[in-house]
Amino acid sequence: MSSPTGPASGLPVRMPRPRQSGRHRRPEPAVAPEGAPALVLAVPGAPGSAPRSLAEEVISIARSELPGLDARIGYLDGDDAEYPSLGSVLAHAATERTARYEQALAAGRDATEPQGVVAVVVPLLAGPENALMRRIRQAVMDSRAAAELTDVLGPHPLLAEALHVRLSEAGLARADRARLFTVTTAADGIILATVGGDEAVQAAGITGMLLAARLAVPVLAAALDQEGSIAAAAEELRGSGSAQLALAPYAIGPEVPDSLLETAVKEADCATAEPLGAYPAIGKLVLSHYSTALGIAPQQQTQGAPVR
Repeated sequence: MSSPTGPASGLPVRMPRPRQSGRHRRPEPAVAPEGAPALVLAVPGAPGSAPRSLAEEVISIARSELPGLDARIGYLDGDDAEYPSLGSVLAHAATERTARYEQALAAGRDATEPQGVVAVVVPLLAGPENALMRRIRQAVMDSRAAAELTDVLGPHPLLAEALHVRLSEAGLARADRARLFTVTTAADGIILATVGGDEAVQAAGITGMLLAARLAVPVLAAALDQEGSIAAAAEELRGSGSAQLALAPYAIGPEVPDSLLETAVKEADCATAEPLGAYPAIGKLVLSHYSTALGIAPQQQTQGAPVR
């Protein structure tokens, strides 16, 4: 048992490692610049415990990459304290910044009047779902907060990696390219299922090419929300020689109703992987979009780079 002042006698005491010097010294961990705008994760779909858990995990990943990050969650369809709407989260962030300024003045401290963006809104979307993006954009405008809205997370090589992992977890793809570990149930054709119509399919196709290169099997993108799109992709793959297909949802999760995925699996008559969910790459991409919006390079984050 440890005493109030330290560990019990006989137990090792962990001492901090001395800081390395010279050109081989490890870089100091990045921290969020003081006074940086909040990162607000815009979560589409119906609020609930599952989307909240997913969003909280994504935020946790982002905070682990950038300690001190002020990160919040706003639900596109939220309407209460448990699931606050995107607009109310942005309005609250703006009110907080004004309150801090007024408190500083009242205390006689030097304070600069708040300027610039109060928050950076990152949509929790893998692809360009236009209807949802229009609603997110409108919510940002209606909040009257000085907020900047980033683009969606894809296409990106990290999403191809995440898709590969989800397929391998379902036993539908090789888990390790280097050792060519084989899976007897591995698919020889992948349907990359997205939402958002033709534009989303085109964007998903870019990530699909990266996934095809990883797996060495054909990958076709198709729209979950377009009638016949999934079935047509399945027919094309089978017509080109693929006998064992797999459905890979190019979606994080909350933006796609379960009924759409269930219908797609029946239409394609094949096995399916899980949506991307809170794969670590999602949190890293969210943070990357936040940093890019503010013009903060990773090496600048430790230097307190000015924030626009």
